[in-house]
Amino acid sequence: MSDDIGKSATRRGGALGIWALLLAMPVLVAGWAGDNDLVGGGNTLETIRIVALNDFHGNLAPSGFSVPDPEDRARSIRISAGGIEALGAVLAERRRADPETIFVGAGDLIGASPLASSLLGDEPAIEALNALGLQASAIGNHELDAGRGELMRMQNGGCDSNAAERACRFSPRFSGAKFKYLAANIIDESTGKPAFPAYFVTSVRGIQVAFIGAVLRDTPRMLMPASSAGLRFLDEAESINRVVPELRARGIEAIVVLIHQGGETPEGFDQVDCKNLSGDIVEIVKKLDRAIDAVVSGHTHRGYQCRVEGRLVTQAASYGHLLTAVNLKVDRSTRDVVAAESANIVVNADLHAGRGDPALTSLLARARAMTEPIANRPVGVIGVEQLANIANTDGESPLGRVIADAQLHATKHLGARIALMNPGGIRTRLPANLPNPSKGVTYGDVLSVHPFGNTLTVIELSGEELKSLLEQQWGKNSARARLLQVSRGFSYAYDPTLPQGGRVDAASLHLDGVPIRPSDRIKVTVNNFLAGGGDGYGILKDAAPHANTEILDARALIDFLVERESRGEPAGSPSGERRLVRINIARSDPVARADEYHTH
Repeated sequence: MSDDIGKSATRRGGALGIWALLLAMPVLVAGWAGDNDLVGGGNTLETIRIVALNDFHGNLAPSGFSVPDPEDRARSIRISAGGIEALGAVLAERRRADPETIFVGAGDLIGASPLASSLLGDEPAIEALNALGLQASAIGNHELDAGRGELMRMQNGGCDSNAAERACRFSPRFSGAKFKYLAANIIDESTGKPAFPAYFVTSVRGIQVAFIGAVLRDTPRMLMPASSAGLRFLDEAESINRVVPELRARGIEAIVVLIHQGGETPEGFDQVDCKNLSGDIVEIVKKLDRAIDAVVSGHTHRGYQCRVEGRLVTQAASYGHLLTAVNLKVDRSTRDVVAAESANIVVNADLHAGRGDPALTSLLARARAMTEPIANRPVGVIGVEQLANIANTDGESPLGRVIADAQLHATKHLGARIALMNPGGIRTRLPANLPNPSKGVTYGDVLSVHPFGNTLTVIELSGEELKSLLEQQWGKNSARARLLQVSRGFSYAYDPTLPQGGRVDAASLHLDGVPIRPSDRIKVTVNNFLAGGGDGYGILKDAAPHANTEILDARALIDFLVERESRGEPAGSPSGERRLVRINIARSDPVARADEYHTH
Protein backbone atom coordinates (compact mmCIF):
# COMPACT_ATOMS: atom_id res chain seq x y z
CA MET A 1 0.00 0.00 0.00
CA SER A 2 1.53 3.32 -1.02
CA ASP A 3 0.00 5.20 1.92
CA ASP A 4 1.20 2.83 4.65
CA ILE A 5 0.66 5.05 7.66
CA GLY A 6 2.73 4.38 10.71
CA LYS A 7 5.50 2.47 8.87
CA SER A 8 7.97 5.32 9.10
CA ALA A 9 7.02 6.02 12.72
CA THR A 10 6.70 2.59 14.26
CA ARG A 11 8.21 -0.25 12.24
CA ARG A 12 11.79 0.99 12.22
CA GLY A 13 12.02 0.50 15.99
CA GLY A 14 14.58 2.04 18.32
CA ALA A 15 15.24 5.72 18.69
CA LEU A 16 14.31 6.60 15.11
CA GLY A 17 10.78 5.23 15.55
CA ILE A 18 9.92 7.18 18.67
CA TRP A 19 11.53 10.39 17.46
CA ALA A 20 9.43 10.11 14.32
CA LEU A 21 6.40 10.13 16.61
CA LEU A 22 7.59 12.87 18.95
CA LEU A 23 9.43 15.29 16.70
CA ALA A 24 8.71 14.70 13.03
CA MET A 25 4.93 15.03 13.19
CA PRO A 26 4.55 17.61 10.38
CA VAL A 27 6.58 15.34 8.04
CA LEU A 28 4.53 12.31 9.02
CA VAL A 29 1.30 14.21 8.44
CA ALA A 30 2.34 15.39 5.01
CA GLY A 31 3.12 11.82 4.04
CA TRP A 32 -0.46 10.80 4.72
CA ALA A 33 -1.96 12.72 1.86
CA GLY A 34 -0.56 10.41 -0.82
CA ASP A 35 -2.27 9.78 -4.11
CA ASN A 36 -4.97 7.15 -4.29
CA ASP A 37 -3.83 3.65 -5.20
CA LEU A 38 -4.94 1.41 -8.06
CA VAL A 39 -6.05 -2.18 -7.54
CA GLY A 40 -6.52 -5.05 -9.96
CA GLY A 41 -8.79 -4.23 -12.86
CA GLY A 42 -8.04 -0.53 -12.63
CA ASN A 43 -10.34 0.16 -9.69
CA THR A 44 -9.28 3.11 -7.55
CA LEU A 45 -8.69 2.97 -3.82
CA GLU A 46 -9.89 6.00 -1.91
CA THR A 47 -8.25 6.73 1.45
CA ILE A 48 -10.64 7.74 4.22
CA ARG A 49 -8.81 9.27 7.16
CA ILE A 50 -10.14 9.05 10.71
CA VAL A 51 -8.73 10.50 13.93
CA ALA A 52 -10.00 9.08 17.23
CA LEU A 53 -9.92 10.18 20.86
CA ASN A 54 -11.02 8.27 23.96
CA ASP A 55 -11.16 8.83 27.72
CA PHE A 56 -10.47 12.56 27.44
CA HIS A 57 -12.16 13.16 30.83
CA GLY A 58 -12.30 16.91 30.34
CA ASN A 59 -8.51 17.34 30.39
CA LEU A 60 -8.35 20.79 28.86
CA ALA A 61 -4.71 21.29 29.88
CA PRO A 62 -1.66 19.09 29.23
CA SER A 63 -0.46 16.57 31.80
CA GLY A 64 2.40 14.12 32.21
CA PHE A 65 2.72 11.11 29.89
CA SER A 66 5.40 8.41 29.65
CA VAL A 67 6.96 7.56 26.28
CA PRO A 68 9.91 5.32 25.41
CA ASP A 69 13.29 6.97 25.88
CA PRO A 70 14.67 7.55 22.33
CA GLU A 71 18.10 6.46 23.53
CA ASP A 72 16.90 3.29 25.26
CA ARG A 73 13.39 1.98 24.60
CA ALA A 74 13.59 -0.23 27.67
CA ARG A 75 13.29 2.98 29.69
CA SER A 76 10.69 5.74 29.59
CA ILE A 77 10.77 9.51 29.80
CA ARG A 78 8.04 11.85 31.00
CA ILE A 79 6.75 14.54 28.68
CA SER A 80 3.89 17.02 28.77
CA ALA A 81 1.12 15.75 26.48
CA GLY A 82 -2.47 16.48 25.59
CA GLY A 83 -4.44 19.64 26.23
CA ILE A 84 -6.89 21.24 23.85
CA GLU A 85 -4.32 23.58 22.31
CA ALA A 86 -2.00 20.74 21.26
CA LEU A 87 -4.95 18.57 20.21
CA GLY A 88 -6.14 21.42 18.03
CA ALA A 89 -2.69 21.80 16.45
CA VAL A 90 -2.41 18.09 15.61
CA LEU A 91 -5.93 18.00 14.18
CA ALA A 92 -5.20 21.10 12.10
CA GLU A 93 -2.20 19.30 10.59
CA ARG A 94 -4.31 16.32 9.68
CA ARG A 95 -6.96 18.51 8.10
CA ARG A 96 -4.38 20.40 6.08
CA ALA A 97 -3.33 17.02 4.68
CA ASP A 98 -6.96 16.02 4.14
CA PRO A 99 -9.77 18.53 4.85
CA GLU A 100 -12.29 15.66 5.01
CA THR A 101 -10.57 13.92 7.94
CA ILE A 102 -13.21 12.51 10.32
CA PHE A 103 -12.80 13.11 14.07
CA VAL A 104 -14.61 10.70 16.43
CA GLY A 105 -14.52 9.53 20.07
CA ALA A 106 -14.87 6.31 22.05
CA GLY A 107 -16.45 7.60 25.25
CA ASP A 108 -15.60 9.08 28.65
CA LEU A 109 -14.91 12.42 27.05
CA ILE A 110 -16.41 14.06 30.13
CA GLY A 111 -16.78 12.99 33.76
CA ALA A 112 -14.05 12.51 36.38
CA SER A 113 -12.56 15.70 34.98
CA PRO A 114 -10.04 18.19 36.39
CA LEU A 115 -11.49 21.23 38.12
CA ALA A 116 -11.20 23.54 35.11
CA SER A 117 -13.98 21.48 33.53
CA SER A 118 -15.72 19.67 36.41
CA LEU A 119 -16.46 22.77 38.50
CA LEU A 120 -18.23 24.18 35.45
CA GLY A 121 -20.36 21.10 34.79
CA ASP A 122 -18.01 19.87 32.03
CA GLU A 123 -19.41 22.53 29.74
CA PRO A 124 -15.86 23.72 28.88
CA ALA A 125 -14.99 20.20 27.72
CA ILE A 126 -18.06 19.98 25.50
CA GLU A 127 -17.36 23.41 24.01
CA ALA A 128 -13.71 22.45 23.43
CA LEU A 129 -14.72 19.24 21.64
CA ASN A 130 -17.11 21.28 19.52
CA ALA A 131 -14.28 23.64 18.61
CA LEU A 132 -12.03 20.68 17.80
CA GLY A 133 -14.63 19.47 15.30
CA LEU A 134 -15.65 16.20 16.93
CA GLN A 135 -18.41 14.57 14.87
CA ALA A 136 -19.56 11.57 16.93
CA SER A 137 -18.65 9.58 20.02
CA ALA A 138 -19.71 6.45 21.81
CA ILE A 139 -21.21 7.02 25.21
CA GLY A 140 -18.88 6.01 28.04
CA ASN A 141 -19.83 5.03 31.56
CA HIS A 142 -18.71 8.45 32.84
CA GLU A 143 -21.05 10.25 30.47
CA LEU A 144 -23.78 8.76 32.64
CA ASP A 145 -22.27 9.68 36.03
CA ALA A 146 -25.03 12.22 36.65
CA GLY A 147 -27.74 10.20 34.88
CA ARG A 148 -29.48 10.20 31.54
CA GLY A 149 -31.06 13.63 32.03
CA GLU A 150 -27.73 15.37 32.49
CA LEU A 151 -26.24 13.53 29.50
CA MET A 152 -29.15 14.75 27.39
CA ARG A 153 -28.36 18.28 28.60
CA MET A 154 -24.78 17.76 27.47
CA GLN A 155 -26.12 16.68 24.07
CA ASN A 156 -28.87 19.24 23.60
CA GLY A 157 -27.86 22.16 25.82
CA GLY A 158 -29.81 24.18 28.34
CA CYS A 159 -29.50 24.93 32.03
CA ASP A 160 -31.95 22.42 33.56
CA SER A 161 -29.48 20.33 35.54
CA ASN A 162 -29.33 18.14 38.63
CA ALA A 163 -26.19 20.11 39.48
CA ALA A 164 -27.71 23.56 39.14
CA GLU A 165 -24.81 25.25 40.93
CA ARG A 166 -22.53 24.30 38.02
CA ALA A 167 -24.86 24.56 35.04
CA CYS A 168 -24.52 27.50 32.66
CA ARG A 169 -21.82 29.19 34.72
CA PHE A 170 -19.31 28.87 31.89
CA SER A 171 -21.84 29.67 29.17
CA PRO A 172 -25.08 31.43 30.12
CA ARG A 173 -26.67 29.86 27.06
CA PHE A 174 -25.01 26.44 26.95
CA SER A 175 -25.91 25.00 23.55
CA GLY A 176 -24.71 21.43 24.05
CA ALA A 177 -22.64 19.11 21.90
CA LYS A 178 -22.51 19.59 18.15
CA PHE A 179 -21.37 15.97 17.88
CA LYS A 180 -23.65 12.95 18.32
CA TYR A 181 -23.49 10.63 21.31
CA LEU A 182 -24.06 7.00 20.21
CA ALA A 183 -25.03 3.77 21.98
CA ALA A 184 -26.54 0.83 20.12
CA ASN A 185 -26.86 -1.22 23.31
CA ILE A 186 -28.72 1.12 25.70
CA ILE A 187 -32.48 0.58 25.79
CA ASP A 188 -35.16 2.75 27.40
CA GLU A 189 -36.97 0.33 29.71
CA SER A 190 -40.24 2.24 29.51
CA THR A 191 -40.49 2.05 25.71
CA GLY A 192 -38.25 -0.89 24.83
CA LYS A 193 -36.64 1.33 22.21
CA PRO A 194 -33.04 2.60 21.91
CA ALA A 195 -32.38 5.44 24.35
CA PHE A 196 -29.74 7.00 22.07
CA PRO A 197 -28.86 6.89 18.36
CA ALA A 198 -27.05 3.69 17.42
CA TYR A 199 -24.92 5.10 14.62
CA PHE A 200 -23.70 8.15 12.75
CA VAL A 201 -23.12 8.33 8.99
CA THR A 202 -20.95 10.81 7.13
CA SER A 203 -19.65 11.03 3.57
CA VAL A 204 -16.09 11.47 2.35
CA ARG A 205 -15.59 12.21 -1.34
CA GLY A 206 -18.87 10.51 -2.15
CA ILE A 207 -18.26 7.42 0.02
CA GLN A 208 -20.49 6.90 3.03
CA VAL A 209 -18.87 5.81 6.30
CA ALA A 210 -20.88 4.60 9.32
CA PHE A 211 -19.81 4.67 12.96
CA ILE A 212 -21.72 2.40 15.38
CA GLY A 213 -21.45 3.29 19.07
CA ALA A 214 -21.64 1.06 22.15
CA VAL A 215 -20.78 1.19 25.85
CA LEU A 216 -19.65 -1.71 28.01
CA ARG A 217 -22.55 -3.84 29.19
CA ASP A 218 -21.35 -3.63 32.80
CA THR A 219 -21.87 0.14 32.94
CA PRO A 220 -24.53 -0.05 35.72
CA ARG A 221 -21.91 -1.60 38.03
CA MET A 222 -19.89 1.59 37.64
CA LEU A 223 -22.70 4.03 38.34
CA MET A 224 -24.83 5.09 41.25
CA PRO A 225 -28.13 3.18 40.95
CA ALA A 226 -30.06 6.37 40.17
CA SER A 227 -27.76 7.16 37.25
CA SER A 228 -28.74 4.06 35.27
CA ALA A 229 -32.40 4.03 36.35
CA GLY A 230 -34.76 3.33 33.46
CA LEU A 231 -32.00 2.07 31.19
CA ARG A 232 -31.12 -1.46 30.15
CA PHE A 233 -27.65 -2.32 28.85
CA LEU A 234 -27.47 -5.15 26.30
CA ASP A 235 -24.70 -7.35 24.94
CA GLU A 236 -22.27 -5.16 23.01
CA ALA A 237 -21.59 -7.39 19.99
CA GLU A 238 -25.20 -8.49 19.52
CA SER A 239 -26.42 -4.88 19.62
CA ILE A 240 -23.77 -3.70 17.17
CA ASN A 241 -24.46 -6.59 14.78
CA ARG A 242 -28.19 -5.79 14.70
CA VAL A 243 -27.39 -2.43 13.12
CA VAL A 244 -25.22 -3.77 10.31
CA PRO A 245 -28.00 -5.04 7.97
CA GLU A 246 -29.71 -1.65 8.11
CA LEU A 247 -26.50 0.11 7.13
CA ARG A 248 -25.72 -2.31 4.31
CA ALA A 249 -29.27 -1.96 3.00
CA ARG A 250 -28.43 1.73 2.59
CA GLY A 251 -25.40 0.78 0.51
CA ILE A 252 -22.88 1.52 3.26
CA GLU A 253 -19.91 -0.86 3.27
CA ALA A 254 -17.36 1.15 5.31
CA ILE A 255 -18.32 0.49 8.95
CA VAL A 256 -16.33 1.37 12.09
CA VAL A 257 -17.27 0.59 15.70
CA LEU A 258 -16.71 3.14 18.47
CA ILE A 259 -16.92 1.20 21.71
CA HIS A 260 -16.28 2.16 25.30
CA GLN A 261 -14.71 -1.11 26.30
CA GLY A 262 -11.10 -2.13 25.95
CA GLY A 263 -8.19 -4.34 26.80
CA GLU A 264 -4.48 -4.25 27.40
CA THR A 265 -1.23 -5.50 25.94
CA PRO A 266 2.40 -5.54 27.01
CA GLU A 267 3.30 -4.07 23.62
CA GLY A 268 3.88 -0.34 23.23
CA PHE A 269 1.30 2.14 22.04
CA ASP A 270 3.42 2.69 18.92
CA GLN A 271 3.62 -1.00 17.99
CA VAL A 272 1.73 -1.57 14.74
CA ASP A 273 -0.41 -4.72 14.48
CA CYS A 274 0.25 -5.91 18.04
CA LYS A 275 -0.68 -9.54 18.62
CA ASN A 276 -1.09 -9.82 22.39
CA LEU A 277 -4.28 -7.91 23.15
CA SER A 278 -6.26 -9.32 26.09
CA GLY A 279 -9.34 -8.27 28.03
CA ASP A 280 -13.07 -8.00 27.43
CA ILE A 281 -12.71 -6.27 24.08
CA VAL A 282 -11.19 -9.36 22.47
CA GLU A 283 -14.25 -11.61 22.75
CA ILE A 284 -16.52 -8.74 21.70
CA VAL A 285 -14.50 -8.17 18.52
CA LYS A 286 -14.47 -11.89 17.72
CA LYS A 287 -18.29 -11.89 17.73
CA LEU A 288 -18.68 -8.84 15.49
CA ASP A 289 -20.10 -9.09 11.98
CA ARG A 290 -17.29 -9.40 9.46
CA ALA A 291 -18.72 -6.41 7.63
CA ILE A 292 -17.23 -4.23 10.38
CA ASP A 293 -13.85 -2.97 9.25
CA ALA A 294 -12.22 -1.51 12.37
CA VAL A 295 -12.86 -1.05 16.08
CA VAL A 296 -11.91 2.08 18.02
CA SER A 297 -11.99 1.24 21.73
CA GLY A 298 -11.65 2.98 25.09
CA HIS A 299 -12.22 2.55 28.83
CA THR A 300 -8.97 0.85 29.86
CA HIS A 301 -6.75 3.92 29.34
CA ARG A 302 -4.22 1.95 27.29
CA GLY A 303 -2.57 2.80 23.99
CA TYR A 304 -2.51 0.04 21.37
CA GLN A 305 -2.93 -0.83 17.69
CA CYS A 306 -3.73 -4.53 17.55
CA ARG A 307 -5.26 -7.15 15.29
CA VAL A 308 -7.95 -9.53 16.52
CA GLU A 309 -8.52 -12.24 13.91
CA GLY A 310 -7.14 -9.80 11.35
CA ARG A 311 -9.38 -6.87 12.33
CA LEU A 312 -7.83 -3.59 13.48
CA VAL A 313 -8.56 -2.68 17.13
CA THR A 314 -7.12 0.56 18.52
CA GLN A 315 -7.07 2.73 21.64
CA ALA A 316 -5.44 6.11 22.30
CA ALA A 317 -4.53 5.86 26.01
CA SER A 318 -6.33 8.69 27.87
CA TYR A 319 -6.52 12.42 28.69
CA GLY A 320 -5.71 13.43 25.10
CA HIS A 321 -2.12 12.18 25.38
CA LEU A 322 -2.53 10.25 22.13
CA LEU A 323 -4.70 10.46 19.06
CA THR A 324 -5.26 7.36 16.93
CA ALA A 325 -5.15 7.94 13.20
CA VAL A 326 -6.87 5.27 11.10
CA ASN A 327 -6.72 5.04 7.32
CA LEU A 328 -9.41 3.02 5.57
CA LYS A 329 -8.57 2.02 2.02
CA VAL A 330 -11.88 1.86 0.13
CA ASP A 331 -12.51 0.44 -3.33
CA ARG A 332 -14.46 3.23 -5.03
CA SER A 333 -16.37 0.83 -7.26
CA THR A 334 -17.66 -1.43 -4.47
CA ARG A 335 -17.46 1.06 -1.55
CA ASP A 336 -15.86 -1.79 0.45
CA VAL A 337 -12.88 -1.37 2.78
CA VAL A 338 -9.96 -3.47 1.56
CA ALA A 339 -7.44 -2.46 4.25
CA ALA A 340 -7.28 -0.59 7.55
CA GLU A 341 -4.07 0.89 8.95
CA SER A 342 -3.30 2.94 12.04
CA ALA A 343 -0.79 5.10 13.91
CA ASN A 344 -0.93 6.34 17.50
CA ILE A 345 0.25 9.94 17.51
CA VAL A 346 1.77 11.51 20.62
CA VAL A 347 0.13 14.88 21.30
CA ASN A 348 3.34 16.53 22.49
CA ALA A 349 2.29 19.76 24.19
CA ASP A 350 5.78 21.27 24.08
CA LEU A 351 6.21 20.51 20.39
CA HIS A 352 2.91 22.22 19.58
CA ALA A 353 3.22 25.14 22.01
CA GLY A 354 1.97 28.35 20.45
CA ARG A 355 0.61 26.60 17.36
CA GLY A 356 -2.97 26.05 18.54
CA ASP A 357 -6.22 27.77 17.67
CA PRO A 358 -6.46 31.10 19.57
CA ALA A 359 -10.11 30.28 20.30
CA LEU A 360 -9.01 27.15 22.20
CA THR A 361 -6.36 29.13 24.05
CA SER A 362 -9.03 31.63 25.06
CA LEU A 363 -11.43 28.88 26.17
CA LEU A 364 -8.78 27.30 28.39
CA ALA A 365 -7.81 30.66 29.87
CA ARG A 366 -11.44 31.48 30.69
CA ALA A 367 -12.05 28.10 32.36
CA ARG A 368 -8.89 28.48 34.41
CA ALA A 369 -9.73 32.04 35.44
CA MET A 370 -13.12 30.87 36.72
CA THR A 371 -11.79 27.90 38.68
CA GLU A 372 -8.20 28.63 39.76
CA PRO A 373 -9.12 30.79 42.77
CA ILE A 374 -10.77 27.68 44.20
CA ALA A 375 -8.24 25.21 42.87
CA ASN A 376 -5.21 27.10 44.21
CA ARG A 377 -6.48 27.38 47.77
CA PRO A 378 -3.87 25.67 50.02
CA VAL A 379 -5.00 22.70 52.10
CA GLY A 380 -1.80 21.62 53.84
CA VAL A 381 1.26 19.47 53.35
CA ILE A 382 1.94 15.75 52.99
CA GLY A 383 4.92 13.70 54.10
CA VAL A 384 6.41 13.33 50.61
CA GLU A 385 6.40 15.38 47.41
CA GLN A 386 3.69 13.20 45.86
CA LEU A 387 1.43 10.34 46.92
CA ALA A 388 1.17 7.91 44.00
CA ASN A 389 -1.86 5.78 43.21
CA ILE A 390 0.27 3.02 41.69
CA ALA A 391 -0.20 -0.30 43.46
CA ASN A 392 2.80 -2.17 44.82
CA THR A 393 3.19 -5.94 44.52
CA ASP A 394 0.78 -6.45 47.43
CA GLY A 395 -1.86 -4.26 45.75
CA GLU A 396 -1.57 -1.16 47.95
CA SER A 397 -0.80 2.38 46.84
CA PRO A 398 0.51 5.19 49.07
CA LEU A 399 -2.45 7.40 48.21
CA GLY A 400 -4.93 4.57 48.64
CA ARG A 401 -3.70 3.99 52.19
CA VAL A 402 -4.04 7.68 53.06
CA ILE A 403 -7.55 7.92 51.63
CA ALA A 404 -8.73 4.83 53.52
CA ASP A 405 -7.24 6.26 56.72
CA ALA A 406 -8.95 9.59 56.07
CA GLN A 407 -12.35 7.97 55.61
CA LEU A 408 -11.95 5.94 58.78
CA HIS A 409 -10.90 9.07 60.68
CA ALA A 410 -14.01 10.89 59.44
CA THR A 411 -16.39 8.17 60.63
CA LYS A 412 -14.81 6.83 63.81
CA HIS A 413 -17.33 8.79 65.86
CA LEU A 414 -20.02 6.60 64.28
CA GLY A 415 -18.28 3.43 65.40
CA ALA A 416 -16.46 2.63 62.13
CA ARG A 417 -13.41 0.44 62.58
CA ILE A 418 -12.42 -0.28 58.95
CA ALA A 419 -12.56 1.84 55.78
CA LEU A 420 -12.36 0.46 52.24
CA MET A 421 -11.71 2.55 49.12
CA ASN A 422 -12.13 1.45 45.50
CA PRO A 423 -9.03 2.22 43.40
CA GLY A 424 -11.11 3.38 40.43
CA GLY A 425 -12.36 6.28 42.55
CA ILE A 426 -8.79 7.56 43.00
CA ARG A 427 -8.40 9.51 39.79
CA THR A 428 -4.84 10.80 39.96
CA ARG A 429 -1.77 11.25 42.15
CA LEU A 430 -1.72 13.78 45.01
CA PRO A 431 -0.69 16.25 43.75
CA ALA A 432 -0.90 15.32 40.09
CA ASN A 433 2.33 16.97 39.01
CA LEU A 434 5.93 17.23 40.15
CA PRO A 435 8.17 18.84 41.27
CA ASN A 436 6.57 19.74 44.59
CA PRO A 437 9.45 20.58 46.96
CA SER A 438 7.11 22.26 49.47
CA LYS A 439 5.05 19.04 49.68
CA GLY A 440 2.01 21.29 49.52
CA VAL A 441 -1.50 20.20 48.54
CA THR A 442 -4.26 22.46 47.24
CA TYR A 443 -8.02 22.16 47.21
CA GLY A 444 -7.79 21.56 43.47
CA ASP A 445 -5.36 18.70 44.01
CA VAL A 446 -7.82 16.98 46.35
CA LEU A 447 -10.78 17.47 44.02
CA SER A 448 -8.75 16.06 41.13
CA VAL A 449 -8.30 12.90 43.21
CA HIS A 450 -11.98 12.86 44.28
CA PRO A 451 -14.02 14.48 41.46
CA PHE A 452 -17.29 12.58 41.95
CA GLY A 453 -18.66 14.23 45.07
CA ASN A 454 -19.18 10.84 46.74
CA THR A 455 -20.27 10.69 50.36
CA LEU A 456 -19.30 8.20 53.05
CA THR A 457 -21.57 5.40 54.25
CA VAL A 458 -21.11 3.22 57.33
CA ILE A 459 -22.29 -0.39 56.97
CA GLU A 460 -22.24 -3.15 59.56
CA LEU A 461 -20.86 -6.48 58.33
CA SER A 462 -20.14 -9.79 59.96
CA GLY A 463 -16.65 -11.23 59.72
CA GLU A 464 -18.01 -13.79 57.28
CA GLU A 465 -19.56 -11.08 55.10
CA LEU A 466 -16.31 -9.10 55.18
CA LYS A 467 -14.40 -12.11 53.90
CA SER A 468 -16.99 -12.64 51.14
CA LEU A 469 -16.69 -8.97 50.21
CA LEU A 470 -12.94 -9.31 49.79
CA GLU A 471 -13.43 -12.35 47.56
CA GLN A 472 -15.58 -10.20 45.26
CA GLN A 473 -12.52 -8.07 44.43
CA TRP A 474 -11.72 -10.42 41.54
CA GLY A 475 -15.20 -10.15 40.08
CA LYS A 476 -15.93 -12.13 36.95
CA ASN A 477 -12.40 -11.62 35.58
CA SER A 478 -10.16 -13.76 37.75
CA ALA A 479 -7.05 -12.49 35.97
CA ARG A 480 -7.43 -8.93 37.28
CA ALA A 481 -8.13 -7.90 40.83
CA ARG A 482 -9.08 -4.33 41.64
CA LEU A 483 -8.04 -4.46 45.26
CA LEU A 484 -9.81 -2.22 47.72
CA GLN A 485 -7.48 0.04 49.65
CA VAL A 486 -7.76 -0.59 53.39
CA SER A 487 -7.32 1.55 56.51
CA ARG A 488 -4.67 1.26 59.20
CA GLY A 489 -5.15 -1.60 61.64
CA PHE A 490 -6.87 -3.94 59.19
CA SER A 491 -4.83 -6.58 57.38
CA TYR A 492 -5.20 -9.87 55.52
CA ALA A 493 -3.35 -12.19 53.15
CA TYR A 494 -4.49 -13.49 49.78
CA ASP A 495 -3.29 -15.83 47.06
CA PRO A 496 -4.61 -14.87 43.59
CA THR A 497 -3.50 -18.22 42.15
CA LEU A 498 -6.13 -20.12 44.15
CA PRO A 499 -9.65 -20.81 42.80
CA GLN A 500 -12.13 -17.96 42.83
CA GLY A 501 -13.92 -17.69 46.15
CA GLY A 502 -10.99 -19.08 48.11
CA ARG A 503 -8.26 -16.53 47.54
CA VAL A 504 -8.50 -14.67 50.85
CA ASP A 505 -7.06 -16.49 53.86
CA ALA A 506 -9.86 -16.26 56.44
CA ALA A 507 -7.46 -16.89 59.31
CA SER A 508 -5.33 -13.91 58.24
CA LEU A 509 -8.07 -11.30 58.73
CA HIS A 510 -6.93 -9.14 61.66
CA LEU A 511 -8.16 -5.88 63.15
CA ASP A 512 -5.80 -4.07 65.49
CA GLY A 513 -3.82 -7.28 65.86
CA VAL A 514 -6.84 -9.41 66.85
CA PRO A 515 -8.21 -12.14 64.52
CA ILE A 516 -11.63 -11.41 63.01
CA ARG A 517 -14.09 -14.24 63.65
CA PRO A 518 -16.92 -15.03 61.18
CA SER A 519 -19.51 -14.03 63.79
CA ASP A 520 -17.92 -10.67 64.68
CA ARG A 521 -19.92 -7.55 63.82
CA ILE A 522 -17.82 -4.71 62.42
CA LYS A 523 -18.79 -1.28 61.12
CA VAL A 524 -17.12 -0.57 57.79
CA THR A 525 -16.91 2.76 55.94
CA VAL A 526 -17.21 2.90 52.15
CA ASN A 527 -18.29 5.60 49.72
CA ASN A 528 -21.88 5.68 48.53
CA PHE A 529 -20.85 4.32 45.12
CA LEU A 530 -19.65 1.09 46.72
CA ALA A 531 -22.55 1.10 49.17
CA GLY A 532 -24.93 1.04 46.21
CA GLY A 533 -23.28 -2.08 44.78
CA GLY A 534 -20.85 -0.26 42.49
CA ASP A 535 -17.98 -2.27 40.99
CA GLY A 536 -20.03 -5.40 41.58
CA TYR A 537 -20.01 -5.38 45.40
CA GLY A 538 -23.56 -6.61 45.80
CA ILE A 539 -22.88 -7.70 49.36
CA LEU A 540 -22.58 -4.04 50.38
CA LYS A 541 -25.82 -3.09 48.68
CA ASP A 542 -27.69 -5.88 50.47
CA ALA A 543 -26.12 -5.35 53.90
CA ALA A 544 -28.00 -3.50 56.62
CA PRO A 545 -28.13 -1.08 58.22
CA HIS A 546 -26.68 1.73 56.06
CA ALA A 547 -25.78 5.06 57.65
CA ASN A 548 -25.19 7.69 54.96
CA THR A 549 -23.10 10.31 56.73
CA GLU A 550 -23.32 12.98 53.98
CA ILE A 551 -19.58 13.52 54.58
CA LEU A 552 -17.93 14.20 51.21
CA ASP A 553 -14.91 12.04 50.41
CA ALA A 554 -12.94 15.17 49.48
CA ARG A 555 -13.82 16.83 52.78
CA ALA A 556 -12.73 13.72 54.70
CA LEU A 557 -9.36 13.78 52.93
CA ILE A 558 -8.84 17.51 53.51
CA ASP A 559 -9.70 17.26 57.20
CA PHE A 560 -7.34 14.30 57.62
CA LEU A 561 -4.45 16.12 55.94
CA VAL A 562 -5.01 19.14 58.17
CA GLU A 563 -5.25 17.02 61.31
CA ARG A 564 -2.08 15.07 60.54
CA GLU A 565 -0.17 18.25 59.73
CA SER A 566 -1.29 19.84 63.02
CA ARG A 567 0.19 16.86 64.89
CA GLY A 568 3.48 17.25 63.09
CA GLU A 569 2.97 13.91 61.33
CA PRO A 570 2.05 14.76 57.72
CA ALA A 571 -0.01 12.07 56.01
CA GLY A 572 1.83 9.79 53.65
CA SER A 573 5.10 9.65 55.52
CA PRO A 574 6.94 6.45 54.60
CA SER A 575 5.78 3.43 56.59
CA GLY A 576 6.83 -0.19 56.69
CA GLU A 577 3.36 -1.39 57.67
CA ARG A 578 1.88 -4.07 55.41
CA ARG A 579 -1.90 -4.16 55.32
CA LEU A 580 -2.30 -6.46 52.33
CA VAL A 581 -0.03 -9.47 52.05
CA ARG A 582 0.12 -11.12 48.66
CA ILE A 583 1.17 -14.77 48.62
CA ASN A 584 2.84 -16.42 45.62
CA ILE A 585 3.88 -13.15 44.05
CA ALA A 586 6.19 -14.78 41.53
CA ARG A 587 3.50 -16.92 39.92
CA SER A 588 0.37 -14.90 40.56
CA ASP A 589 -1.63 -13.02 38.01
CA PRO A 590 -1.56 -9.22 37.74
CA VAL A 591 -3.12 -6.68 40.06
CA ALA A 592 -4.58 -3.64 38.33
CA ARG A 593 -2.51 -0.47 38.45
CA ALA A 594 -4.84 2.11 39.92
CA ASP A 595 -3.36 4.97 37.90
CA GLU A 596 -3.89 3.25 34.55
CA TYR A 597 -7.23 1.50 34.71
CA HIS A 598 -10.04 3.81 35.76
CA THR A 599 -13.65 2.81 35.62
CA HIS A 600 -15.53 4.64 38.35
